[in-house]
Amino acid sequence: MKLKKDDQVLVVAGKNRGMKGKISKVFPKTGKVLIPGINTFKKHTKPQGEGKPGGIIDIVKPLPVTNVALICPKCGKPTRIGYQLSKKGPSAKLRVNKLRICKKCQTVI
Repeated sequence: MKLKKDDQVLVVAGKNRGMKGKISKVFPKTGKVLIPGINTFKKHTKPQGEGKPGGIIDIVKPLPVTNVALICPKCGKPTRIGYQLSKKGPSAKLRVNKLRICKKCQTVI
């Protein structure tokens, strides 16, 4: 998955199109991300005894990754993410780092 926690994203599809937010949790197995305040639903609950009264509560559901686009920290535009390999260390022991880059401005994210 190309998106990570604390990435700033823009919703590009669905009922919340155009809203911006920060990713709080990533679900790689299902391909979804959780963004607080976006994709909220109302849930009606029954009373569960004395300590838990019933009522209507707001819950936030995860969004599919395909419905969000990363906002580049440098250029501030919604962009796709690419990868770039950089080699570090002496020639005997090469260590390869995988860096995320912005497809629009080619800077490391």
